Amino acid sequence: MSDLNVRPGPVPPDPALVLIAEDESEIADILIAYLQRSGLRTRHATDGHEALTLHQMLKPDLLLLDVQMPHLDGWKILSEIRSRGDTPVIMLTALDQDIDKLMGLRLGADDYVVKPFNPAEVVARIQAVLRRTRAGGPAAKQILRVGPFQIDLDSHEASVQRDGQRQTLELTLTEFKLLACLMRAPKRVFSRAELLVNCLPEGDTQERTVDSHVSKLRKKLEALDIQGTPASVWGVGYRFGAGA
Repeated sequence: MSDLNVRPGPVPPDPALVLIAEDESEIADILIAYLQRSGLRTRHATDGHEALTLHQMLKPDLLLLDVQMPHLDGWKILSEIRSRGDTPVIMLTALDQDIDKLMGLRLGADDYVVKPFNPAEVVARIQAVLRRTRAGGPAAKQILRVGPFQIDLDSHEASVQRDGQRQTLELTLTEFKLLACLMRAPKRVFSRAELLVNCLPEGDTQERTVDSHVSKLRKKLEALDIQGTPASVWGVGYRFGAGA
C-alpha cells in the first residue's frame, strides 16, 4: 500500500463579510440573497444602534449603510465608523440630491447607491470596493501623524511629541474626534456644520456647541505650550493649525 504523503494546502481566506444596515426588510432580503449568491457572507442590522453594535463585534469587511435608519441616521453611523477606523462604507439611500452625495463623500463614504437600484449593480460596486481595499492584505494599523501629533485610531489614543518624549493627550471622545477629523485633512477648513455632524454626539444640533468643544481642546493643547491648534478661520470654521 503506497504512502501518498499528502500535505494540507493553505487554508483559503473566509469570504468577505458585508454588514447590511437597512430597516426595510424586503430590500435587505433581496440584498442578502444577491450577496450570498455571489459568495459573500452577510449580517443584517435593522436600526442604527444595532449597526454600530454589530460593527464593533464583527469587524465586517464592508458596511452597506442606509441613510434613513431608525434611532440613529446613516450620517451619525458613518461618522462613528470613521472615528473607529477605515471600514469601507457604501451609502444606500433614496436621497439623490448632490448635497447628500457630497455629505456622504465628505464624511468618508467609499461609494453611493441611490434607490431604486439594480441589486446586481450593488453587488458589483461592493466587489469593486472590496478588491480595492483588500488588495494589500490585512489592514495596516490606522495611525494619523501631523507634526508632533499622533493619533492611533485602533487604540483610540492621541499623543504629542514634547522635548523628545511622547506625551498622551487626555481628551474627551468629542475632542478626540475633532482632532482626528482635522488631522485627516490638516490644510482643509471644516465648517462648523461639518464638524457638528462628524464629531459631536447625537442630539447636539447647535453649531455654537462646536466652538465650546474646540475651545476646550485648544486650552488643553495650550497648557502644553502648543499654540494655534485648532486654528479659527473667520466666517468659515476651523482647520488643524496655522502651521499645517
